[in-house]
Amino acid sequence: MPALSIWVARSALLQLLLGFSLGALALWNKGFALVAWPWRLVPAHVELLLLGWMAQLAVAVGYWILPRRAGQRPRAWLAVVAALLLNAGVGAVVLGASFGWPGAVALGRALELGAVVAFAAHAWPRVRAAGGT
Repeated sequence: MPALSIWVARSALLQLLLGFSLGALALWNKGFALVAWPWRLVPAHVELLLLGWMAQLAVAVGYWILPRRAGQRPRAWLAVVAALLLNAGVGAVVLGASFGWPGAVALGRALELGAVVAFAAHAWPRVRAAGGT
């Protein structure tokens, strides 16, 4: 497995742990309501699990498993950019959603969109029909 896939998968696992922890805190607070603030963490919980865990794991596996050309991954730097943008975007959305900063949420979504574009630009030449060149 390439080093980038390992690091992105590890980052995804950390975000899975954090997302589950926030969800557990909110759920625990539902049964034993002591304070109201854990409910503000639900959007961060969703963001961490959907984009931080699932999308990031898809990037790690996609980088690893898509066919290489002559043993090389063309434009691999775009996959690195995609991973960095995705992590920064998830972090900005989590902070913005948790503290009520709409500007941070908008910035985070823009960074996530940049990650999608960067990874698509990286993966596009690697996706081809079976037996194709």
